[in-house]
Formats: sequence, structure tokens, C-alpha cells
Amino acid sequence: MRILQLTNKPPWPAKDGGSIAMWNLTKGFAGLGHQVTVLSMNTRKHHTPPETIPLQVKEIAEFRFVSVPATVSPVTAVINLLFSNQPYNAVRFISGEFKQALRDLLQEKKFDLIQLEGLYLSPYIPVIREHTSAPVALRAHNIESEIWERTAALSSGLKKWYLRNLAGRILNFEKKWLNSYDLLVPITSRDGEWFNNAGNQKPVHISPAGIDSSLYRLTHDYPEFPSLFHIGSLDWSPNQEGLIWFLSRIWPSVHLKHPGLNLYIAGRNAPAWLVSKFQEQNVVFLGEVEDAHSFIRSKSVMIVPLFSGSGMRIKIIEGMALGKAIVSTPIGAEGLPVTSGENILIAEKPEEFIRCLDEVIENKSRCEQLGSRAEKYVRDHFDNRVIAGNLAAFYQEYCL
Repeated sequence: MRILQLTNKPPWPAKDGGSIAMWNLTKGFAGLGHQVTVLSMNTRKHHTPPETIPLQVKEIAEFRFVSVPATVSPVTAVINLLFSNQPYNAVRFISGEFKQALRDLLQEKKFDLIQLEGLYLSPYIPVIREHTSAPVALRAHNIESEIWERTAALSSGLKKWYLRNLAGRILNFEKKWLNSYDLLVPITSRDGEWFNNAGNQKPVHISPAGIDSSLYRLTHDYPEFPSLFHIGSLDWSPNQEGLIWFLSRIWPSVHLKHPGLNLYIAGRNAPAWLVSKFQEQNVVFLGEVEDAHSFIRSKSVMIVPLFSGSGMRIKIIEGMALGKAIVSTPIGAEGLPVTSGENILIAEKPEEFIRCLDEVIENKSRCEQLGSRAEKYVRDHFDNRVIAGNLAAFYQEYCL
């Protein structure tokens, strides 16, 4: 098939969950012999100079970038709040330049399928309809309104009011574009149920984010044991909230009981106010690490303290693939059919989280057992080639 993939940020380099999910599917389609063209917004936050893309990456897909700032500004947010009923998150990605680039591309090339990577590409469906009869698939990475509903619930005062307003606008936006696509591809079964309950009437195929097993070969290096680590985008509010909760509610008790234990925090774009929270004894802030896989391999226990967010946490899949014991909150592990006590430890209340940490900090064999089971589970259920093949077969029912 000739597949056009529309993205609101470059899928390469794959440095966060969203770009990893997009890029792995691009590679999966290409590996199966499909021709993939990627039309991507090149935003200021996630900017990729086209000339930096390696030849081996360009051989996988044809990349076309359109400069779309998509910047977050308090002034424009207030203007949007007062004079629009559209969600600010969405309007940042509505671009005349991107529309024109899409028109030009659809006139230049014929595609069998157009895949939208996320809700905020939906406003471009009318443009697609004007120039092609190819089916349009919405790949829903998460339930956007749910992210902001949960974030609002954790906030207070004026911020809480604003986020509730934003969540309501996003929900209306989700409903507005419901069924405007031809095919729906949620990333989790839970998300698929949400769309169906909301009124989706289009064919659905659940397609989780996969991994390229060749990139996750386990080594015989011995990780620092015991040690805790967290890795993720530190400009994402759910990660910020989770780390603050961990440092205030969990870390004091754990550090008192295990004074030699280190907590390593890695991630890009940490604001100064968040970095100031990391000034605790035995908390090591590393910023963005050069090689995420090497960093994960070097530590023993991953923590995922999330209380908001939606969809699937790619970093958990990566940690499991690299044989790590993982302690997560229920929302952190949401969307993954994992089993607490078998291949992950899940806890919500502080005392439960601390007990789970003690279980893997004090017992190396238990830590290694959980990691080994996690690695096998991911390889059995999240192989990228299989996932891409199943999705391509679903598409071919409607395209050929």
C-alpha cells in the first residue's frame, strides 16, 4: 500500500512516547514492503532540521516537513479563552501552510490510505476529502479530554477552573470529529471502548504501540542494585505531578529506610521550578540522557507515579523490554494488560507504593524475576512487526 502518515510533530528522532509510537509504525509498515510518506509539522518544541535525518532513516520513508510553530503562549491562551470556543491545544496545530502542503501532496501523489496520528490532525479531514477518496484512519494515541480532566482534578483555584474548561472544550472537539474518519485505530482496548460509548460507528482495530525487539537486546551488564529511576518528558504535566507526589509522599520514607539508595531522574525540557524540587539527598537529576536504553539498563527499578494522562505509557513498554522491575500507579499502567505481582507491581496509595518498592529493593532475586517476566511478556505481545502487519491487514480490507 501507499500510506500517507500525518503527524503534528516529527516522528524522528523518537525521543518521547508519541514520536516512538509513530516512528515504530512507520518502520513496521516499511519493513512489510509498504511505501510510507510522512507529512509532519515541524514545531518549535519538537524541531528536526531535515538535513540532520540520516540516509538510513530517509530510506524507510519519504519525509516532508512544514514549519508550524505551535507555541504555547499565555497571551494567546487568554485570547483563545475569551474569544473562541475551540480548545487551545487544537488551534495551535491548525495551519494554513500545512493545509496547502497537504493539498499539494495529494495532487502530486496517489495514496491508498491516510493515517492521522492523533486527534489534532482531524481538522485536515475536509482537505483530504477534497482531493482523494482514500480511506482516512484516525490513530487515537489517547483520550485527550481525559488527560485534562484528570489534570484538573489534581489542581486547585484558577488553574483548576481553566483546565476544566479546557477539558470540556476538548471533549466537544472529540465529539465534533467523531465518525468523520473511515477507520478508527485506538492504541488500547480501553480507549476503543470509550470511543464506542461516545458514539463511534466506524470499524475499529486496536493497535498498541510496538517495539523493535532488535533494539532491546539484553546485555550481561550488571545494573546498579538497588537503585530507582524515572525517565520521561519533564515538560509533560502528568510526569511533573507524579514526580512531585513521589518526592513528597514516598521518597522521605524510602530514603529513611534505605539511606544509601539513589533515585535517578532523566528527561528533557525540565523547567527550573521542577529542577528545584529535585534538590533532595540521594536524588540525582541527569536531564536528557544521550542514550535512554543505556541509562535504563544501568539501573534496576523503574518508577512510574502517574495520576493523570491517558492511552499507553511507551516508557513502561521500553522498561519491560529491557528487563526492568517496574512499580507503577494504576493510571501509569492503564491500557496495558499487565498483571500486578507477575510482570509489574501496581500500587496507588503511598503505603502500598512503599511496600512494593521494599519488595524489589530488599530482594534482588525478586527484582530480577519481575524484570525477566516483564521482558518475556513484552516480546510475546508487543512485537512491532506483528502489530504493524495486523494493522496493515485491517487497512487492506478497506483499501484494496
